[in-house]
Amino acid sequence: MSQTLLSILAFVPLVLAGVLLIGFRWPAKFAMPLVFILTALIGLLAWDMTFNRVLASTLQGLILTAAILWIIFGAILLLNTLKHSGGIASIRRGFANVSPDKRVQVLIVAWLFGCFIEGASGFGTPAAVAAPLLVALGFPALAAVVLGMMVQSTPVSFGAVGTPILVGVAGGLDQATLGGQLTAVGSNWETFFHLIFSRVAIIHALCGILMPLIMISIMTRFFGRNRSWSEGLSMAPFAIFTGLAFVIPYAAAGVFLGPEFPSMIGALVGLAIVVPAAKAGFLLPKDSWDFAPASEWPVEWMGKIEMKIEDVAGRTPISVPMAWAPYLLLAIFLVLSRIFPQLKAALMSVSFGWKDILGETGVSGTLEPLYLPGGILCMVVLVTFFLHRMQARQLVAAISESSKTLLGAGFVLIFTIPMVRILINSGVNESDLVSMPVAMAQLVANSVGSVYPFFSPAVGALGAFIAGSNTVSNLMLSQFQYNTAGLLGISGALMVALQSVGAAAGNMIAIHNVVAASATVGLLGREGITLRKTMLPTLYYLVLAGSIGMIGFYVMGITDPLVGTATAS
Repeated sequence: MSQTLLSILAFVPLVLAGVLLIGFRWPAKFAMPLVFILTALIGLLAWDMTFNRVLASTLQGLILTAAILWIIFGAILLLNTLKHSGGIASIRRGFANVSPDKRVQVLIVAWLFGCFIEGASGFGTPAAVAAPLLVALGFPALAAVVLGMMVQSTPVSFGAVGTPILVGVAGGLDQATLGGQLTAVGSNWETFFHLIFSRVAIIHALCGILMPLIMISIMTRFFGRNRSWSEGLSMAPFAIFTGLAFVIPYAAAGVFLGPEFPSMIGALVGLAIVVPAAKAGFLLPKDSWDFAPASEWPVEWMGKIEMKIEDVAGRTPISVPMAWAPYLLLAIFLVLSRIFPQLKAALMSVSFGWKDILGETGVSGTLEPLYLPGGILCMVVLVTFFLHRMQARQLVAAISESSKTLLGAGFVLIFTIPMVRILINSGVNESDLVSMPVAMAQLVANSVGSVYPFFSPAVGALGAFIAGSNTVSNLMLSQFQYNTAGLLGISGALMVALQSVGAAAGNMIAIHNVVAASATVGLLGREGITLRKTMLPTLYYLVLAGSIGMIGFYVMGITDPLVGTATAS
């Protein structure tokens, strides 16, 4: 079989997933088992993977599934704990003092708070935390998931204290070879690496300015009683102000401080600027926007959690600062666990894993329950139990409700993530073929020639769509992107930066991220609807990033130390 046909065949599972989820509106619980079976068959029959490697990849996927379910459980448990303690009712009341306008609330809770959680944690945690909190504030479940997924964009490249750059890009490039080449031209790896992540920060900042406005506009157009774009666009001055309040410190941190803290610094500075501005009514329109009454919402908007919130919320009066304290503690615990090596090592010392599963080299899985955001979330729940002076029966009820919500997500993810691992691990096979994701990327590159830089972010997004991870996309495709730049005689550093930006945007449409966020609000089965909505901001991001890349390469002539050297190509 020719390489072109193989590359086309590699796309088939993704096309099938898209057709079933988006075209036919199948629930993921029906679509993903079929996609998994098809992927396994292609791996065995077309890619000549051994049955042992396919099985090992499946088991690896199940271990990763357990890790993601642990995060989902922690996020749901925190919401239900606050529901039973009365904290959610206080948070709702507190927003009346900032702004009752849901357009303002989504910027503060989803965008700025979500960006901070992404910077501290990654792992899809922002959507898992923000979506149920939005539901608790009176947002429809479907809107909460869509908005939570849109946070998975600008902050993602610097999420989890810079992991997608420090692990994904640095680990995805051949540092040894590049280091030698850079030394030969009077440069070094550190300088080259700085070029990459500073360009990632600048491109994201340019794209991120409009993301708050896009979030609001999608909310008012698809979930407002008037289905109006204009009700969202009327917030343009304040939304753009919010975007700038985040991206300016974000970009400055990325250029001058490094890849660890841009998302957290941007969010903290943004919150410090935007919340007082909202209280003062700065740049806000005169009207206040809200959803129609819940009784008028279509059934497809409704999740299981929102049906229960008012049943028990508000039994115990809690002050607004005390109600927010668990989320503040969550942010503090996440940051401390990521930046202090001794604490990090202590949390990671509790680990369950399987190295070289079934003897397959490089196929390993590890579960670190205390270090994962799920463990941190459960620690915060325990503190909240005492902080809010809850009764034991309230915590038991929260645990029971959270466990029931988790079951549906588990069934979907046990097919989705093993499918992902088969794709990623397909590079080890009997026919010496590249992995399926790299084959897809090669097909795109070979088809478009010199305009490839425009599509470079889309290739990164494809990797993230498959893997549900910016980091994994960067690990898979950074060297491929760099080599393609060498063949075109253009900057490899800028091309790898476009890869990272596109991989961040791809998180908005990553299937298992959508499933995870949907599970936190009891909305499983409507993943295709969410994907149709999040496709719009994803396309915006990829088109703008690709256009910035084309201008950078062919208009501004952006270069790096290895452009034009024989070894670069």
